[in-house]
Amino acid sequence: MDVVETRGLFKRYGAVEALRGVDLRVPEASLFGFLGPNGAGKSTTIRILSGLLRGSAGAARVLGYDAWRQGPLARAEIGYLPGDVRFYDQLTCGAYLRFVDSVRGAEAMSEGRRLAQRLGLELDKRVRACSRGAKQKLGLIAAMMHRPRLLILDEPTTALDPLVRHELFDELRAVASDGRTVLFSSHTLAEVEELCSDVAIVRAGRVIEQASMRTLRARALRHVEMSFQGAGPRAAPPAALRVDRRRDGWLAGAWLGEVGPLIGWLSEQPVRDVSIAPPSLEDLFIAYYAPAGADARGAADGAA
Repeated sequence: MDVVETRGLFKRYGAVEALRGVDLRVPEASLFGFLGPNGAGKSTTIRILSGLLRGSAGAARVLGYDAWRQGPLARAEIGYLPGDVRFYDQLTCGAYLRFVDSVRGAEAMSEGRRLAQRLGLELDKRVRACSRGAKQKLGLIAAMMHRPRLLILDEPTTALDPLVRHELFDELRAVASDGRTVLFSSHTLAEVEELCSDVAIVRAGRVIEQASMRTLRARALRHVEMSFQGAGPRAAPPAALRVDRRRDGWLAGAWLGEVGPLIGWLSEQPVRDVSIAPPSLEDLFIAYYAPAGADARGAADGAA
């Protein structure tokens, strides 16, 4: 079952198209990464999914509801952290969470206190006295404490220190293990790669790729270096090895795919030393993030 589905989703602001036909499917019980550079359309898509913004064309369904026409029903089952979360600064953190809980009628303060303890948030501190990181924790707890079926997080790790980020990721993995869903928006590849099982890549208002992280890793390059006794290998390298640099007895380049054929070729060569790095998604994603005038998918295929 897909808990989020958009088809041909557009959003126009006058002559400006913020979204240009977004097609997106988020499966239930997944840790789903929504990845793209700043300004790609991630936050606009999320606001439409949350029923806070109406699309100009196309369809958006969340948890089986029309995201706009049935927005209140959908929002009752969503936890949402916006990228620019705001608070009532005169309240304490605890009072703010009690206010949110009373609006929802969820009676979720016990879970709120547990999350506050785990993330290190002081509930008796006034919001106006909180650091940026503490305010981010407060927004996360407010989004998570009622245990929603769908948790939508827009750049959730902003201002969090590495320890808190680690605790948050453990909580999000538990959400997915419980059969609920996390839509995790970010412009940072490393954290999406660490957390998410599936990813959609958005660029210039379009989803240009949606795949599992396993599939993307299979397309990613491994950087290799090898040195040989004498002048070099006895036979030409396999076609899948792209040689970028070469000198007497040494070469470096990139390998696509499983390493078995490369190891087989190396076993027949006078190898002195070899280094094969783990698959790196960085080059692949740089190609996907290419300027809108380029064909990003073609560039990514070329990088692979």
